[in-house]
Amino acid sequence: MSLARLAEIVGGTLHNSDGTETITAGVEFDSRELAPGGLFVALPGERVDGHDFAAGAMASGAAGVLAARPVDAPAVLVPPLPPGAANAGSVALAGDTDGSGAAVLAALATLARYVVAELAESGLHVVGVTGSSGKTSTKDIIAQLLEPMGPTVAPPGSFNNELGHPWTALLADAETRHLVLELSARGPGHIAELARIAPPSVGVVLNVGSAHVGEFGSKEGIAATKGELVEALPHADKGGIAVLNADDPLVAAMAERTTAKVVPVGESPGADVRAVDVRLDELARASFRLVSAHGETEVALGLHGEHHVGNALAAAAVALELGASIEDVGARLSAVERRSERRMHVTTRDDGLVVLNDSYNANPESMRAALKALASVSRDRRSWAVLGEMAELGDEAVAAHDEIGRLAVRLNINRLIVVGERAAAMHHGACHEGSWGDESMLVADADEAIAVLTAEVGPDDAVLVKASKVAELWRVADALLGAEQAAAGQDIADTVNSQKQDGGIA
Repeated sequence: MSLARLAEIVGGTLHNSDGTETITAGVEFDSRELAPGGLFVALPGERVDGHDFAAGAMASGAAGVLAARPVDAPAVLVPPLPPGAANAGSVALAGDTDGSGAAVLAALATLARYVVAELAESGLHVVGVTGSSGKTSTKDIIAQLLEPMGPTVAPPGSFNNELGHPWTALLADAETRHLVLELSARGPGHIAELARIAPPSVGVVLNVGSAHVGEFGSKEGIAATKGELVEALPHADKGGIAVLNADDPLVAAMAERTTAKVVPVGESPGADVRAVDVRLDELARASFRLVSAHGETEVALGLHGEHHVGNALAAAAVALELGASIEDVGARLSAVERRSERRMHVTTRDDGLVVLNDSYNANPESMRAALKALASVSRDRRSWAVLGEMAELGDEAVAAHDEIGRLAVRLNINRLIVVGERAAAMHHGACHEGSWGDESMLVADADEAIAVLTAEVGPDDAVLVKASKVAELWRVADALLGAEQAAAGQDIADTVNSQKQDGGIA
C-alpha cells in the first residue's frame, strides 16, 4: 500500500512525501520491532513520545509513519478527532494530553477495518472470542485447531483492546484464512467498537462472571456488553455463527440477541457440542468424550485445570463449523499446548515441587477454577495457595475475596498465603470458615511471601500463585522456579501494555 492510498483510507494528509513510498510489511508502534518496509505508528506516551522516534524508524527501514503532527520522515498525518471525542469509548493513553494519541488509534482502526474487509472478500474468516475469563486460553486453542486448515493469525498474549486489536488484524495478509481475535471491554459499547474494527463471522461467548463488575455495576451489565459480540454477527444465511456456553444462563440467553446460527456448547445435555465423562489425571489434565452432531471422539487435554473443558468445547465448535472433521478436532485438542505465559503454567521442579503459575490475572471465577485445579493436583501433596488481589470488583470486592478464602478451606487447601491488604478479606474468610490459625497468613507483599515459602515449602508440595496483574505475584513463581530474572516470565502482552503507555518506545 502506498502512503498516498493510506492517506485516502484514513482521511489523512501527506507530509514530507510524494505518496509513492510503499508499505510492504506490518505496522508497529515499537520502533525496535519494525521490519523493512513497515509502517511506524507514532503514539504519545507518559515518558516519551513516539513522534520523536520517527527519523530513527526510517533509519531502521520503515516505509513511512502514521502520526498526529509533523515529523522528520515521510508520513501520513491524521486529522484531529472532533471536540469531546478524544478517548471516547477508547483506551486512554498515558501522556495523551491533547488527544493526538486517540486520533492515531482511530486512524489505525480505520486502516484495520479497510484491510479486513478487503481480505474477507477473498475468504478470510474472522473469529471473535469474549467472556469474563478464559478468552486468551480459548483464543490460543482455536488457533491451534484452525492452523492445519489454513494460515491463521491470532494475537500473542492478550492483545484485546483498541491498540492490540487493530495491530493483530493488520498481521493478516492475502494468504490468511483465519483471524482469531480476543475482545475485551471496560464498559458498554467497547466490544461493539472492536467488532466494527474487524467484523467477525464467528463469535464465541464463554461466560459472564464478576470480572470488572465494579465498572459495569452488575453481572447483567456485563452480559449486556458481552452480548454485543453476537449482535455484530451476520445472519445465519450469510455465514454468521454464535458459539454460546449452554452451561451459563446469561450466555445461553444471548441466543435471542443474534440472527446468526447458534451453536450451544457445554456439559448440558442440550448442548450441540458437549463433553461426557470428564475425568482429571494427577496434574488436573482433563479427558472426556467429545459428542456432537458431527460424531464422537475421545479427547485428552494437555492443559491443566477442569475449566479448560469448556474452552476446548468452544474451540471444537468453531473448528467443526468451519469444516474440520470430528476425528481431526479430537486429535488436535489432544495435542494443544499452552501458548500464553502465566496462565495455569504447571511446572514440576527437580525435587518434585509442583508450581501452578496462574499469575497473569484473576477474578472470582478464574480464582475458583485455579483453586479446584490445585486441590486436584494435591491429592497426595501438601497444598499452598498464594493469592493476591482480584482487582476491579467495586463494592463486591470484600465479599468476593472473603468467599475465595472460605473456598480454600472447603477444598482442603493446607496453607493459604494472602498477599496485600487489598486481599485481606481472603485471610479473614478462611479463618472464619475453618477456625484456622497458622494455616492462613496475611503478608505485605510478594517478597514476604517468597520468604515464607523459601523457609517452609517442601519437596513434593504443590503451590498455586494467582492474583490480578497489579499484585505482580509472578515474582513468587519465578522465585520458586529459580528464574534468573524476575521479569523472565513476562509475556508479550505485558510488554504491549508498557509500550502502550510509553508511546511504543522503551
